[in-house]
Amino acid sequence: MTREEKSKVVDGLVEKIQGATHFYLTDISALDAEKTGSLRRKCFENDITLIVAKNTLLKLALDRIQGDYDELYSALKGNTAIMLSNTGNLPAKLIKDFRKTSDRPVLKAAYVMESVYIGDNQIDALVNIKSREELIGDIVLLLQSPAKNVISALKSSGGKIAGIVKTLSEREN
Repeated sequence: MTREEKSKVVDGLVEKIQGATHFYLTDISALDAEKTGSLRRKCFENDITLIVAKNTLLKLALDRIQGDYDELYSALKGNTAIMLSNTGNLPAKLIKDFRKTSDRPVLKAAYVMESVYIGDNQIDALVNIKSREELIGDIVLLLQSPAKNVISALKSSGGKIAGIVKTLSEREN
């Protein structure tokens, strides 16, 4: 590969990594062609971009991007595939689901919400991270809960108050 070709590959990696807010470094080396194709299809269906890259070119791309990626460099050994996503926990869920039928992909490292996760033992923590949409839904539910309680209290109290007023009006003076 010529220097110019390497530069184009690095530029492409920089563009794709900057276009995604979260990325995972995985090892898919032991997967056969059929399982690799299946993984790629599942990634496509879940709006995850899967790219296989040389570690040296990936390191050069990360060096060009503004951010602190030094902790990730230790994971750049062996074969590396990058999973790019705009939802932080989606690749982790896909990896965990895919590993029900295979022992790969193995999580090497992840960069999610400006935090670095190193090692395959972090997969459960990454699965449990809530996405932006899930957090917004939780906040809406929390905000609705007090209003529902007030309305229900007023409705039940209203019936009691009306009953008391009716009883008092019917009572003989």
